[in-house]
Amino acid sequence: MRTALVKSLFVSVFLLLIMPCAISCEYDYSSTDFSFPATNNTRLNKRVGQFVKSYIKNNRKKLSLIKKRSRSPFTIADAVLTRYSLPSQLKYLAVIESELKPGAVSRVGAVGPWQLMPKTALLLGLKITKTGDERMLYGKSTKAAARFLKDLYAEYGDWLLVLAAYNGGEGPVNHAIRESGSHDFWQLQSYLPAESRGHVKKFIATLYYFEGQSSLSHFCLPG
Repeated sequence: MRTALVKSLFVSVFLLLIMPCAISCEYDYSSTDFSFPATNNTRLNKRVGQFVKSYIKNNRKKLSLIKKRSRSPFTIADAVLTRYSLPSQLKYLAVIESELKPGAVSRVGAVGPWQLMPKTALLLGLKITKTGDERMLYGKSTKAAARFLKDLYAEYGDWLLVLAAYNGGEGPVNHAIRESGSHDFWQLQSYLPAESRGHVKKFIATLYYFEGQSSLSHFCLPG
């Protein structure tokens, strides 16, 4: 089950969207100077490629600092995601949500490394009181986020839609599906809020930054 989920995540990100199966896997995508090979949808891939390139270039210092303090958070996330049979790469969602900061608070009230809203957190079993907020605890909040992600994947069966729904809610994603008549993120993205579109692309960029060449090597599959 976990193997299938991992494959689904990477196929969505690398094969369906950006990378053709025939590309060379020798390029180091952690460098600042890279480009993406064209596929059948050249215009779309150039856009995504440019976004990823710009995002890494503009955020390299921040990403480097996050990476230096990521060992403990990632160890916890890897263990929890494995327990829930989810791809370990989903830990990078916490990077773009909070920069892995347990005390992160958004302008709309989302809290913790996984930026859970109060209602969602309570539904997932976390306690929020005047004296404590379990959204700030890495172990408990990661378990809650894992349950949420698993539920979203059961609903959409596509990791890019899961990421969009995690950011903006299921309502906007369902609306985009209805309006576009498609379950393909790249076909329906124009119907999503700009923040959710950007969230998905930030995840792709962050995944490239942290895993780069090794990920590509693993998923350069025959056509």
